[in-house]
Amino acid sequence: MAHPPSAALPIHRRSALAGGAMLLAGGLFASPRRVLAQAAAPASSPYTLPPLPYANNANEPHIDAATMELHHDKHHAAYVSNLNTALKDHGQLAALPLEELLTNLAAAPDSVRTTLRNNAGGHANHAMFWQIMGGKGGTPEGELSDAISRDLGSFDTMKTDFNTAGARVFGSGWVFVTVTREGKLALASRPNQDTPLMDGTKVLFGNDVWEHAYYLKYNNRRPEYLTAWWNVLDWSKISERYAAAKAGTLKV
Repeated sequence: MAHPPSAALPIHRRSALAGGAMLLAGGLFASPRRVLAQAAAPASSPYTLPPLPYANNANEPHIDAATMELHHDKHHAAYVSNLNTALKDHGQLAALPLEELLTNLAAAPDSVRTTLRNNAGGHANHAMFWQIMGGKGGTPEGELSDAISRDLGSFDTMKTDFNTAGARVFGSGWVFVTVTREGKLALASRPNQDTPLMDGTKVLFGNDVWEHAYYLKYNNRRPEYLTAWWNVLDWSKISERYAAAKAGTLKV
């Protein structure tokens, strides 16, 4: 079984990027290699584990405290540690914000690309995951509710389709709702720790269907976990992510 706060808040970094922001003239990126050429080398261990924004038992009875502790303190921490180790001798890559690192995986050397894919993806997915939970479920409101009805049929239809997609993931992976700068929503699933960020697509929210996310409580009953998970979502946080996506400020 080995294995970012509201959207507007960045992944915690131990140091600011030397030389300030790395926005390139004329757009987000000219090319992956140009991004790397313009990135300054950071201090060691540029990524850190973001703290869980609520107590381990905040999602009970739907997600137990033992699972939350293991998932955050062990699994997510391992992704961060492995990511920092892989970047130790690749300062230009280490200087990229996490979402840009994922978008520019093609520029990474063959020797570390798979490690970065797995661990940067795992870091981004989990940083998103913690922040959308800790709530009481219910239903979204306002503009987000309208977007769900417009693009995904209805709230109930979205839940059914989302759970079906999650149940169909073979082995380990994630199911997501993605969002464009225009606010359009879509369903997507990915294997392992892949993320739509690797394709330049933003994630509104998503659910982890690796066994480590549910096995202590649900054993092999993934569909039961998928159904229960909606009870711990914080729709105010997800609405903040939606607004950030439309404003162009959503990171991971």
